Amino acid sequence: MKQVQCLSIVAGCLLGTAAVSAAPGLPGLSGQAAEASTIVHFKLSGPLLERPMGDAMFLTFEPPVTLEDLVRRMKAARDDTAVKAVALTLDNPQMGLAQLQELRQALLQLRAANKDVYIHADELDTGLYALACAASRLYVVPNGEVWVMGFHSETPYLRGLLDKIGVLPEFIQMGDYKSAAESITRTGPSKEADEMMNWLLDDLYESLVSMIAESRGMTPEKARQVIDGGPYTAEEALQAGLIDAIKHRQDFLAELKERYGAGAKIVHRYGRDKTPEIDFSNPFGALMKLVDELTKRTTASTKSAIAVVYVDGPIMVGEEEPNPFFAGAEARSTTIRKALDEAAADASIKAVVLRVDSPGGSALASDIIWDATRRVRKAKPLVVSMGNVAGSGGYYVSCGAETIFADPTTITASIGVIGGKFVTTGMWNKLGVSWHERQRGANADLLNTSRPFADKDRKKITEWMESVYRTFKGRVTEGRANKLTKPIDEIASGRVFTGKQALELGLVDKLGTLSDAIAFAAAQAKISDYETRVLPEPKKLMDIIVEAFGGGKEEDDFTLDTRSASRWSLLAQDAPLLQTLLPLVSELEPLRARALLTALTRLQLIHEEGAVMMMPFELVVH
Repeated sequence: MKQVQCLSIVAGCLLGTAAVSAAPGLPGLSGQAAEASTIVHFKLSGPLLERPMGDAMFLTFEPPVTLEDLVRRMKAARDDTAVKAVALTLDNPQMGLAQLQELRQALLQLRAANKDVYIHADELDTGLYALACAASRLYVVPNGEVWVMGFHSETPYLRGLLDKIGVLPEFIQMGDYKSAAESITRTGPSKEADEMMNWLLDDLYESLVSMIAESRGMTPEKARQVIDGGPYTAEEALQAGLIDAIKHRQDFLAELKERYGAGAKIVHRYGRDKTPEIDFSNPFGALMKLVDELTKRTTASTKSAIAVVYVDGPIMVGEEEPNPFFAGAEARSTTIRKALDEAAADASIKAVVLRVDSPGGSALASDIIWDATRRVRKAKPLVVSMGNVAGSGGYYVSCGAETIFADPTTITASIGVIGGKFVTTGMWNKLGVSWHERQRGANADLLNTSRPFADKDRKKITEWMESVYRTFKGRVTEGRANKLTKPIDEIASGRVFTGKQALELGLVDKLGTLSDAIAFAAAQAKISDYETRVLPEPKKLMDIIVEAFGGGKEEDDFTLDTRSASRWSLLAQDAPLLQTLLPLVSELEPLRARALLTALTRLQLIHEEGAVMMMPFELVVH
């Protein structure tokens, strides 16, 4: 039996609304080949990143693809008169729901410019089908499978695990719907959390139905019937009108060349920088060329620019740490603050787009970034573009912008706070370790992990969290002014919404992509000839290596952040059984394992920060 591929809603599946009817026959030139026709081929495989990684993947000279770069290349193909068609081959790409939606819009724009769009896949799940049905013509291999079945969601709850290792979670939440702590304090959802997840899935499902109906020329009722009838073999999908043809990959590409004439060429690296030519038969020459490529400097541009600053990943205090071998997604407050301050001060930068794809994190780090957005807004237009998720701290850093864009399937809001501690005495008892305590100061042991909160401790922690929560709501009401359609307390309390729902509530201003946000920022700045500039600029490999080994930093940048000394989760570090099981779980159920690791990362962040603004769930959608 085939294992169904899962999609996490935090980094998960797509729904959309744009309508293009699929033609029953092969579109395009009707057999009349254009001279020197170009067919652009994009292969989508592996993760689609938000921010560029520079030389982090230097060994292959093929950096991972970013969403912005891929959409830019598709727009170039749209405007290129030599390009007659665009072909996409899907090989298990990993994208978030908003990324899929933005990519879908780029495909629809290609079709609107009279470019034929062909998509070929070995198999399709619900999310990928939502992308692929935007094609002019959709192919699946013989004996391929189309797993269009709607959504089945599940959320991990770790309380049983904590009980087994002797850890007691002591947490307080601000807002009935702020259920971020439920995954560690309960074995199942509260009534409020269950209600919230249902309204999210209802909205996402209706969007899916609408998109299939409009793209495949069906009524909504028929689309629901088709979804309920899944999964499909390739032959069944063809009969149901879900795909247009069945062909192996090589036959698919050969058909395109035949369709557009013998002179047609398929371009595989359209719009990408040329790969450095290195003669590996001369080891010394190859080494010198490698060093030259990695240390090559570019002259700083003075052309008018729109700066794009990424808040990508969990929001944490401190500066991003250089790592020459891995570029993990963390949104570090010091790094982002510096980038925003640089953008505010640079006269060549005429406007700033803050791209947020984050489930939130540290309340302190979120406020630091929010404060930096205020300085930008005083100097020039500031626009926010929300990606897959912009929740809790991710919404906090967004709410001060003049204009907020979200995709219809962006997951956002979650205005609330959780905080507390873990009581680990039971775990140490299991290990046979005892601790002798000493104390000076009445509240010195407030966050001590040896015992639950006393009444006076809980009161003090609650008062502190209420203050953080009031600040959060104040930031939102200040930033959104008269745009909110309901009182803040009817929107906050940890409630989570899709981008479409957030627009109705006044939490965001427009539905649109990152490209839409950049174009809007340029219009606000009254410029038409401009470049986009990522800040901070992706580093060259030699810069990363120098910083990793203690050089190249300014003195006032030096910090000793002991909280960042390890990336291991508190539980993974102290639970050998969990360390043993996680690799096995990763092999058997990779997306469930990812959701579990995200939950464990949250535990570490809560342990470090005390009060956090995090999304309330890790939801796996099948």
